[in-house]
Amino acid sequence: MITPPVPTEPDRPAAAREPIELVIFDCDGVLVDTERIATRVNVALGAELGWPLTEEEAISLFIGRSSASNRQLVADRLGAAAAREWEERFARMHAEAVDAGLTPVDGLPQALDAITFPTCVASSGTHEKMRHTLGRTGLYERFAGRIHSATEVERGKPAPDLFLHAARRMGVAPSACVVVEDSRPGVEAARAAGMRSFGYAGGLTAAADLAGPGTVLFTDMRELPGLLTAAGSVRG
Repeated sequence: MITPPVPTEPDRPAAAREPIELVIFDCDGVLVDTERIATRVNVALGAELGWPLTEEEAISLFIGRSSASNRQLVADRLGAAAAREWEERFARMHAEAVDAGLTPVDGLPQALDAITFPTCVASSGTHEKMRHTLGRTGLYERFAGRIHSATEVERGKPAPDLFLHAARRMGVAPSACVVVEDSRPGVEAARAAGMRSFGYAGGLTAAADLAGPGTVLFTDMRELPGLLTAAGSVRG
């Protein structure tokens, strides 16, 4: 008789998991409404530099990944020189768009006010970028000292390195962490880290691309505090 495999942490029933001790937030598309800006800029740069992209292709290829991963993606397609130009122009155009009127994700400030669990940020973006976007929207001070970047680890999402790094820095076991994400690489990284995730499907990524083991989908940030409270009260 074949013995069934032992399920990994994301596949276990909720009752077998620990209570929540830490909520790890992605930044772009979860805290600040930057994914639309990034997608618009990537489509524009692709048209100018020789890689025509639809919005859907830009979302699938670039959203949720680190700057290093995106630079390599462009280099593989257009060469190293074009990748450097793409990265430099992206940073400038993105910053200009942020300064022109970036806002928090709809309902996010109210959700943060109602969440009672410890929180931190773990993003594919650089610290410089997060200081700019979170600072511009008045969110930086809410997370100051608890912000982690993919630049601090060897591999970005969908590898688990960043979330495991954040958990280690915050002194919490991975199994007691939950991740709030809006991208497919992000929820895949949470699963690989053995963490539950809450997939925000109110942004650019389709719900079907976020769905999977250990992931609760939601479309309104105002729902998040209640979902976390319900999940955090479950004990094995």
